[in-house]
Amino acid sequence: MAKKQPSLPANRAFVVQLHADAQPKKGQFCGRVEHIVSLQSAHFESVEELTAFMVRVLTADNRDMADTGT
Repeated sequence: MAKKQPSLPANRAFVVQLHADAQPKKGQFCGRVEHIVSLQSAHFESVEELTAFMVRVLTADNRDMADTGT
């Protein structure tokens, strides 16, 4: 029987902290993001930088899982 994957797996969890000066209503996002499992973190100055970090971490995580066969 195949093991059911959780709908919200821990390896896809991030903490996003917006800087006090960020103005989301105006599309101005800046702050810090941290990947919960690997503890990798980055500062970002835009939504594009935030999502690029997430994609980088998740892509690396997927490669690591393929390498280990999990």
